[in-house]
Amino acid sequence: MLPAIDVQCPYCGEPLTLFVDDSAGAQSYVEDCHVCCRPMLVRVRIDEDGGLDVDVARENED
Repeated sequence: MLPAIDVQCPYCGEPLTLFVDDSAGAQSYVEDCHVCCRPMLVRVRIDEDGGLDVDVARENED
């Protein structure tokens, strides 16, 4: 089962639950907000203890 991570859309501010494939390791990908349909950049990092660190940003932010 994929871990569920709660985030907030950087555009509309709505809370969202993302299901992250942690077997892929550190990754970045674009996923549309389920509410406003704008593209969010999702960044996934794995810490040294195997915990997930997930953040989302507007697609054009760096």
